[in-house]
Amino acid sequence: MNKFDKIEAQKRKWEDTTLKKVIDRFPEQKEQFTTGSWLPVERLYLPRPVSEEEYLKQVGFPGEFPFTRGVQPTMYRGRFWTMRQYAGFGTAEESNKRYKYLLEQGQTGLSVAFDLPTQIGYDSDDPRSVGEVGKVGVAIDSLEDMEILFDGIPLDKVSTSMTINAPAAVLLAFYIAVAEKQGVARDQLRGTIQNDILKEYIARGTYIFPPKPSLRLITNIFEFCSREVPKWNTISISGYHIREAGSTAVQEVAFTLADGMEYVKAAVNAGLDIDQFAGRLSFFFNAHNDLFEEVAKFRAARRIWAKIMKERFGAKNPKSMMLRFHTQTGGSTLTAQQPDNNIVRVAIQTLAAVLGGTQSLHTNSRDEALGLPTEDSVRIALRTQQIVAYESGVTNTVDPLAGSYFIESLTDKIEEEVWNYINKIEEMGGMVYAIEKGYVQKEIQDAAYRYQQEVEKGERVVVGVNKFTLDHEAPKEILRVNPQLRKIQSERLARLRSKRDNQAVKRALEALRQGARDETVNLMPLILDAAKAYATLGEISNVLREVFGEYQESIVL
Repeated sequence: MNKFDKIEAQKRKWEDTTLKKVIDRFPEQKEQFTTGSWLPVERLYLPRPVSEEEYLKQVGFPGEFPFTRGVQPTMYRGRFWTMRQYAGFGTAEESNKRYKYLLEQGQTGLSVAFDLPTQIGYDSDDPRSVGEVGKVGVAIDSLEDMEILFDGIPLDKVSTSMTINAPAAVLLAFYIAVAEKQGVARDQLRGTIQNDILKEYIARGTYIFPPKPSLRLITNIFEFCSREVPKWNTISISGYHIREAGSTAVQEVAFTLADGMEYVKAAVNAGLDIDQFAGRLSFFFNAHNDLFEEVAKFRAARRIWAKIMKERFGAKNPKSMMLRFHTQTGGSTLTAQQPDNNIVRVAIQTLAAVLGGTQSLHTNSRDEALGLPTEDSVRIALRTQQIVAYESGVTNTVDPLAGSYFIESLTDKIEEEVWNYINKIEEMGGMVYAIEKGYVQKEIQDAAYRYQQEVEKGERVVVGVNKFTLDHEAPKEILRVNPQLRKIQSERLARLRSKRDNQAVKRALEALRQGARDETVNLMPLILDAAKAYATLGEISNVLREVFGEYQESIVL
């Protein structure tokens, strides 16, 4: 009998004696315990008969393939994750003030939220922008707005993340142009553009162009930045919005990595060498309340991506195999009821992200289920990260939950379930095909419906919502956006159009139009020329709409 047989025999004895006595008197609360995503959770986890070879293959060491334990050998012993609070509202002036406040409070990177018109390529004075200017982010109509947004913020000293997708090339061009006006060379810029259009078709809806030209723009950015902006992360392949739409943790990882595979295929098919661009790919995940499932999710995601890049795409450079990711705490977990409870939720989610090995982190504010966060709420959210970093002790060792019988088992289970999804999607013909057929959307919808049914039946407790409720709650201060914002932005646009060289704008837009018609042309230099001429976001996007057309969503029932 080997040691594992002995442990198993001792477990059976424990079940028949010690456990049975307690269970007979005090039955457990449920017949079946599960994670937040319905993966079964056993009462007790034991050591498993894992060989040294399997351990090294599946877990290994931090900073080495398969990166299960982290992408850096020292992780947070070397330096903490980037504390990057997502912020932006109203005008560029207002957001600039908030950024400076956050930097003064100890934030170590910027993360820009854009308003809805900016996200879908409309200027603030476009009739379709009515009611949305500056509401969910900052309004950026031109290079002039971007200059104001980063006024007094040295772009060679900060790392900037921009949550922008369909018009990502335009906003990146604005950023590069601002840096050049500050005297900062392109090769010194550090940051990320989200630039992930596939998840827009799946979960979020801020798309403009159909998949094929959208993928062309993305690969154009890969190619341009590999030459011109080498420190820039050219895409943040996002599971965050997939999870916000109601997916499980398994679906979040599976669909995100399947999106990533589609981008890699597009770049390789465009003639790029895998090790030329793969090291600048990054990912963006959600952190929910089920602490151990979230930690296991991050560990499994790293391992799966390393295997995909090495075994399916033939990457040779270890950096091409590293899954580096930003995390945001779960917006959909925040409640309008008893909003101070959200501080506790965010603290748990922060721990999950850090224990899971994130490279940067945004912590949501307690009042975001009610409106844009106030300065007080943002400060508490940032302090949550700082307390975890400096006071909790969880950063003192690499991958502190590794070796937990539960964590290792759950990591393996999530990996298995993710591979099932990825292989099914590949058999269908890839992620674009799966999206066009509505398969991915239907899987997420089913999971979201199941979750909501459990909440409404009281089978899943949400504190303050369906249990431990209050009849009367104290009102909270809510940040309100100036209702005159569209008028302010429209007047700024009118002044800009009257003072710029409109012939230069016309020439730049025509060159872009001609370039868009030739699939062999990289559009980034042409977009950058138009940006420097002070063509607006809407003008540039409309030229591309004219050539590429607009995507029409298919209905999924």
